[in-house]
Amino acid sequence: MRGLEEARALFEGRGRDWLSRDFPGWEARVAVGLAGRGSECFGFDDEVSRDHDLEPGFCLWLTDGDYAAIGAALARGYRGLTGKSAAPRSALAEQKLGVHRVGDFYARYTGSPGAPQSWRQWLSLPDYALAEATNGEVWHDGPGVFSAIRQEILTGMPEDVRKKKLAARAVEMAQSGQYNYARCLAHGEEGAAMLALADFVRAGCGAIWLLNRRHMPYYKWMLRGMEALPLLGDMRPALDWLLTGENDAGGRETKQGVVEDICAAVIRELKAQELTGGDWDYLEPHAFAIQSRIENQQIRALHVMEG
Repeated sequence: MRGLEEARALFEGRGRDWLSRDFPGWEARVAVGLAGRGSECFGFDDEVSRDHDLEPGFCLWLTDGDYAAIGAALARGYRGLTGKSAAPRSALAEQKLGVHRVGDFYARYTGSPGAPQSWRQWLSLPDYALAEATNGEVWHDGPGVFSAIRQEILTGMPEDVRKKKLAARAVEMAQSGQYNYARCLAHGEEGAAMLALADFVRAGCGAIWLLNRRHMPYYKWMLRGMEALPLLGDMRPALDWLLTGENDAGGRETKQGVVEDICAAVIRELKAQELTGGDWDYLEPHAFAIQSRIENQQIRALHVMEG
């Protein structure tokens, strides 16, 4: 059983009764679920994940006023319910389970006690932070405050910001995969060529997540998470192979072809979403076409690679 399933089973089996019994009336003021940093919050944990930072439990989120009223008592009761994990904790582990203020949870990822409030904030925040703020599951939310912020982060990115990020990913794909990979090989710089491919894969994944209007997890899970994406999720094996396939003479030629195939698929989807209209095979002019469709003049004036 994975972490999300274990957490939900614990809440449904013992936690819900404990909440209503020991804190009568307060269950209508609490949000309960599991979200944040960690493979289990994405549903990607396995046996390997159990060697550190994986413990039974769930999260309870309270508004500031409710936290002041019952936060300490709720935290004591929660510790009695779940006990202490025997799993080792890494140096970077954080206390993500238990009782938290709603604002504190979101500030960990957005820098403010809620969703980003300006296009500058949306543009500057890393995608993985927004993914961690909105992963996992919420099983109960009496006041609805936590879920409302969650939904705003999931769907509230301004379209001009999405276009700006897509323009940056498109030009990165062009420069790293369509241009610099072959040139690095021609210079005899095989290590640099592999770095170019790695940059291409990262930018390609970023473009695909943006085309799906989803926040991309950090590099460890960006490929794994693509499997569930409805648009271009089937590009995952090709992107994987660029990093893992042989780099002999035949492999190099095939890799360049795979790069072009991935770029062509991205261009088709960009056209389907009416973000570009050109017939270029090279992605760079498409990046500028995307940027030209940005309505906000300040965002449109940014360097094409910013975002």
